[in-house]
Amino acid sequence: MTDQWWAGVRQRVEAAGAGPGSGEVFGAPGHGWVMEEPLTRGELAELEAQTGARLPEEYRAFLLRVGAGGAGPAYGLFPVRRVRGRWSWEGDGAELADLSRLAEPFPDRGPDPKLLDDLLAQRPEEEGFDAIEDFDDAIEAWDERWESVMFAPDRTTGAIPISHLGCAQREWLIISGSHRGTVWSDRRVDGVDLAPLLDDDAVPVGFARWYTGWLGKAERTARSAP
Repeated sequence: MTDQWWAGVRQRVEAAGAGPGSGEVFGAPGHGWVMEEPLTRGELAELEAQTGARLPEEYRAFLLRVGAGGAGPAYGLFPVRRVRGRWSWEGDGAELADLSRLAEPFPDRGPDPKLLDDLLAQRPEEEGFDAIEDFDDAIEAWDERWESVMFAPDRTTGAIPISHLGCAQREWLIISGSHRGTVWSDRRVDGVDLAPLLDDDAVPVGFARWYTGWLGKAERTARSAP
C-alpha cells in the first residue's frame, strides 16, 4: 500500500519544476526542484542499523522509490546522506535531532504548562530597567532558561526535523513511539510547543499525505503563468 503513494511522484516533481510558475512556489529557490537519488535497499538498511531505528513505512518507501530528499514542502525535504561512512540528515536545524536516540519513543507530552506560564510571567521587560545593558543581561539570562525548557533534548527523542519553513520554524517526522509516522509543527521559537499537523477532520497527518499534499498545491502553482 505504501508504494502506491509514490508511483509517478518523482516524475510529477520534475514536471512541476519545469512549469512556467515553478519559481512562484514557496521555498522553491531553496530546493531548486532538485531531487536526490533514491537510496538502495542496502543503504537504507545501513542507515537504520546505524540509528538503531526502523523508519516509518511511508518514509522508507519514499526514500526507496522517490529520493533521499530535496524538492518538497517549504524550503525542501532534508536529504539524508552518508558522509565518511556515517548517515545523517542535512538542513537548517537538522542538528537538533539526536540520532543516537531515534529508537526511543517521542514523548506524548511537552513541558509542564504551569512551568511555562511561570517562566513567561518572569520575562524581563525593558521598562523595568534603568540601563539598557542591565535589561540585555536579564533577557539573555531569561532566554537561556526558556530555551533549556522548550529545547530540552528529551523533547525531541525519537524524531527528526525534515523541513525548514524559515524564521527557525520547522516540521518534524516522528520515528518512534505512539505518534510514529506523523509530522509535527515546531514553532518553539515563538513560544509554541510542538504540535501534530492535522487534516480538515482533525486527523494527524502522516508523511505521505504531508508530501503529496504539498505536491498537489505546488503543481497547481507551477502550471500557472508567472
